[in-house]
Amino acid sequence: MKLLVTGGAGFIGSAVIRHIIKHTQDSIVNIDKLTYAGNLESLTEVSDNPRYTFMQVDICDRNRLDQVFAEQQPDAIMHLAAESHVDRSIDGPAEFIQTNIVGTYQLLEAARAYWNNLDNPRKQAFRFHHISTDEVYGDLPHPTDCAQATEQLFTEHTAYAPSSPYSASKASSDHLVRAWQRTYGLPTIVTNCSNNYGPYHFPEKLIPLVILNALEGKPLPIYGAGDQIRDWLYVEDHARALYQVVRKGQIGETYNIGGHNEKQNIEVVRAICSLLDELAPPTERHLTTADGTPLNSYASLLTHVSDRPGHDRRYAIDASKIQNELNWLPIETFDSGLRKTVQWYLDNQSWCQHIQDGSYQRERLGVQK
Repeated sequence: MKLLVTGGAGFIGSAVIRHIIKHTQDSIVNIDKLTYAGNLESLTEVSDNPRYTFMQVDICDRNRLDQVFAEQQPDAIMHLAAESHVDRSIDGPAEFIQTNIVGTYQLLEAARAYWNNLDNPRKQAFRFHHISTDEVYGDLPHPTDCAQATEQLFTEHTAYAPSSPYSASKASSDHLVRAWQRTYGLPTIVTNCSNNYGPYHFPEKLIPLVILNALEGKPLPIYGAGDQIRDWLYVEDHARALYQVVRKGQIGETYNIGGHNEKQNIEVVRAICSLLDELAPPTERHLTTADGTPLNSYASLLTHVSDRPGHDRRYAIDASKIQNELNWLPIETFDSGLRKTVQWYLDNQSWCQHIQDGSYQRERLGVQK
């Protein structure tokens, strides 16, 4: 099978490509615009494989998309290209509207034109797999506000109630994909995932931001009280799930993918600090606090800052459908996945330096103006 992966130089997309090239015999065509978060260094270990092809393409460019389909003749699409950082969407929502909504529309139309001209066996086998987020559902009750909160989870039938420009743009793209299936018969599948973490994550997101700031003795920002709850999914577990869906998922269906790891943000930060205290003690790095005294634990760097505007309180995924129907479960626990992640960042400092090209220096984004 030849898979067209959009956004394959990004965090999740590159994990999907590494998984497919290393563990299957399928071929990959990776199209990516290479925006600030796209980095081909994340694909170095597979870039020379004859089953891998990269093409620098903007999904908003319909003419280029038509050329890609005509030249590459894919059997399925895995659509991951998206602007994805909530704080950036607060500062500049236009890019999110353009890429996530207009780009998805252009890709759907290019795919539909291509699919309509396939011979019947290939047409029947074709799939358009749209990868989305649990943030489209809004947020769930928090345990501090509701005694039965932990019993409430996002299911595939949860109504959409996005809170940010990012999640609203992804909700819009989800609706487009489902409309193209119902109206035109395009064989689409949608997945909605919880918060991903792992290697090769751009350092604007919580876990890599905390790791890199800690290693330099910089403050570790905690939004509000830090009690926001997320369900954490190790990115390689997610990659396995996505491949299972594109191969075995049912047309017109939605599958929620979660890590079964609900954690408060402050718990996550403290866990990172504990691992760094063990694996890279601050005393060995000669780090000091603001007043010049030796730093004995990275936890001393925790700094509470004003909360994000419209910050969702809790996300939690019910992933029983993909478990029961497609036999997928996450392999990593939060503890095992976080340890692997911290160790990867310690071992790959050069990647971290290269991806921060000067336009982003881990400053705070999304402060309401």
